[in-house]
This record gives sequence, structure tokens and C-alpha cells, in this order.
Amino acid sequence: MFVTHAPPSFINPLLLSLTRPLSSRAVTLIATTGFHRLRYRRITVRKVNFMAGYNFNARDSSPDHVQGKWYSVPELRLRDHRFTVPLDYSLDHGASPKISVFAREVVSVGKEDQPLPYLLYLQGGPGFECPRPTEASGWIQKACEEFRLILMDQRGTGLSTPLTASSMSQFKSAENLADYLKHFRADSIVNDSEFIRVRLVPDASPWTVLGQSYGGFCAVTYLSFAPQGLKQVLLTGGIPPIGDGCTADTVYRVCFEQIILQNEKYYKRYPGDVEVVREVVNYLTESEGGGVLLPSGGILTPRGLQALGLSGLGTSTGFERLHYMFEGVWDPVIVPGAPKQISYYFLNAFEKWLAFDTNPLYALMHESIYCQGASSKWSAHRIRSEYEEKFDAIKAARGSPVLFTGEMIFPWMFDEIHALRKFKDVAHILAEKKDWGPLYDTTTLSNNKVPVAAAVYYDDMFVNFKLVMETAPQIAGIRLWITNEFMHSGLRDGGGQVFEHLMGLLNGKKPLF
Repeated sequence: MFVTHAPPSFINPLLLSLTRPLSSRAVTLIATTGFHRLRYRRITVRKVNFMAGYNFNARDSSPDHVQGKWYSVPELRLRDHRFTVPLDYSLDHGASPKISVFAREVVSVGKEDQPLPYLLYLQGGPGFECPRPTEASGWIQKACEEFRLILMDQRGTGLSTPLTASSMSQFKSAENLADYLKHFRADSIVNDSEFIRVRLVPDASPWTVLGQSYGGFCAVTYLSFAPQGLKQVLLTGGIPPIGDGCTADTVYRVCFEQIILQNEKYYKRYPGDVEVVREVVNYLTESEGGGVLLPSGGILTPRGLQALGLSGLGTSTGFERLHYMFEGVWDPVIVPGAPKQISYYFLNAFEKWLAFDTNPLYALMHESIYCQGASSKWSAHRIRSEYEEKFDAIKAARGSPVLFTGEMIFPWMFDEIHALRKFKDVAHILAEKKDWGPLYDTTTLSNNKVPVAAAVYYDDMFVNFKLVMETAPQIAGIRLWITNEFMHSGLRDGGGQVFEHLMGLLNGKKPLF
């Protein structure tokens, strides 16, 4: 069932549809507090010359592209592609070092030779690889009903010259690694996408792009600098702030407010966990060194424990998984007189939950995704100090609920998390880096001609609703589906529903209002 709300004329060409189960209170909030934020801001960003110095040849038969053979998983056929691309697209083709970008082609069984339109999926992150299909299910199954799906591992992830804790150790200095990592942002990901498109899509035709979370940020960069490669764009929880400088401070201020609300919801659902978490924090505080050793050699401290909110508070089953994790926090006392201790199960689960050992690029590059011509200067750490009264775990454990934090990277993580320690100096260099290139062009976006549809999640902890509603009017013609039926992981959680709904907005199956 649909709840419709016609936006005021001043935000045209922004088109929205609201769906239940938004409560009447939520709809009222949108009407009274959301739309007044929909203002146009004239933002000047210097024009970037994408792919400067590089000659793209459609359907190039050179060794730049190696195509594998078809193979199968239940109800799907897959084929691997490996592309040799420049590390730095601003240099001449022969001058730039090369890296490999991996992409997996996916179609429904029997459609291998059919002339299907192409759909590129851009994964969330930064620093995470594309999903590995094991069967036809969810949004992938729905997409393959009409598309030839391309799952591209963004550079530095998966099989695309992966930047892991071990591979990055090859660099002899923090400065060298930091200089290398500057090529692993959305601008380079878009260049890789264009490199692949002209070699893979017949006649180098435009393709559809689906961007989830950070992948949506990349898609907006694509709209800014290479719209000629796009037929249409779908965004799921992925409309970025596009202001000049570094927008991270603005992002974290509104995110801390949302995180406080998510904590309140969590403890309301699991009131018994208030005391459980307090007990763990007190145990860690009283332990030698202010924490306990983790299986990898890192240390779990009260502030480290709070980082469980990164996944626990913002995804559909996060509350449940976090609660069940705390159910097993203590070892049983089997031998009378044995000391109380945190279980290996919990310590191991903590490290796997954060995944910094397998995807350190996320921690290193996270704040840079908000930077254009300015440094982040450890934004999350600075903004947290403004909320320290609420997020001081040790103080809260004396009588208040201990609040978890959200999608934030703090400098102390490079001391306490074993896999990140060797990259501490690199992280500081990147946090102080000022000369980040532009990621968005507001002039191009305001004149956008590419059809765009976006799923906007009202309770999104990762991509804040208020900031989304400031950016959206700056993308001409965008259609929004606003809902609190899903959280940030709606694309994954909703089966094919989110994908189908967005396609309906673009193909005329869903009404404008």
C-alpha cells in the first residue's frame, strides 16, 4: 500500500513516493522538517578531466581484457573477466603502473547468448568486494530476469589487486603506501567502470548502474563526470553529501544523533542487555592495561566494545545478532574458584564482526570518501568529543546504558586492532591529506539527463536521511522512494523487492505521486 505526498513545486524536478509502514508521525516529520531542507546550494568544484591521457577503444582485443569460460551455480551462469587498467588515469597509458580489476558476468541459465542489456553493480564500502553468487536468489535473481549483470570488485578489493594486510606490507614506507592509496577512491572506480564498459558492452553502449551505499556515492560520481556511459542509475541507501571541502564533520554530527536513537531502540528491545554491557565494560576497565587480549594479539577495550554498533545497530538483523553475541560473553565457571573471564567465543566473534583483518582498506580510506580539496583530520574522533558526555563508556557503566558507536573510524583503532597497527602512520598521513581531488560536479548534476531512481531509508544509520534530502534536489530528475520498511541493508534483505520497485519508478510501472 502506498502513502503519497506531493512535494512542493520548489523542489521540482525531485520526484518522491512514500511507502508504508511509515507511521503518520514519520510522514508528518517529512512534511514539516524534511522539505524545508531541500534547498539548492551553489557549490563550485573544479572540473576534473576524467581519464585524461588514456585512449579508450571499444571492444579492444588487446591483452587488457582476459575473458574466462562459462561455469555454473544453481540457476545461474557465470563468466570471469580480468582487465589490466592504469593505476593513475591522469598519466599517459604507458607511464602509469598497472593493476588488475576483476568483474564477474552473471546471467540466468540459458541466456548466455541473448542480447541482454548490461547492469553494473557497485558494492558498498569502501574496501569491500562484490557478493559471490551461490545460487539464483534475492536481488541478483530479479536483476538477471532482464539484465546481464556485472559484479565488479572495486580496485583494491576481492580479486582486483587486493590491498590486504599482507599485500600492503610490501610498501617500504608509509608515505609510499599513502601515495598509492590516493588512487583508490570513487573517481578511479568510475574510470575503471568506463574502461570495462567500452570493452565489454557491444558498441560501447551505455549501461545501467546499481549502487548500494558507498557504491551509490560512486554512481553519483559517475553521473558527475561520465554520464555518457550511463543509461539509467539505481541508488540504494547511497546518496552522498556533495559539498565542497570535507563534509565528514557534518556527516558525523547528524550520524551521532541517529546512533543515539538506535541505541535507545536496541535497549528497549533487549532491556536486560543494559546490565550485561555495563558488566563487560567494568570488567575491561578493571583488567590489566584497561582491556583483554584478542585472539589476533589486539586488545579489547571499552571503546573498542562500543564499535560493535557499526554492524549491530544499522542492519536489519543487527539487533538480534548483537544480542545473541552478548548471550555468550562469559565463560561458565566450571571449576569452583576459577576467575571470571570473557569467552573466546565472544572475543573471536568481535574480531570477525569488525572484519578489519580481511578488509583494512575500509579503515584506511573511510573518511576520505567525504573529502574534496580538504583533509578530514580524524573527523569522527573530533566530533565524538562533542558527544563525550553520552559516549563515555566507563562513566556510563556506573549507572547508565553504554552507547555503541556507528560507522566511524577512530585513530586509536590503529593501536588496539592488530591488523591495523602496521598502518597507523599511513592512516595519519591520509587524515591530514588536503589535496584530494573532486568527486562531484554540481553543475553537471543539476543538468542531469540520466534517469535516476533512489531508495531512501528513513532510519538509515549509515547514510543520514536529512543529508540525503539536501543532496537529492541537486540531481535533476531523480525519483525518490522514501521508506522505513527497510534499513540500510534493504537491497539484500528485501529479496527482489527494492530492485523491482526502483525499476518500476523508471519504467513507468510506479505512479509519480
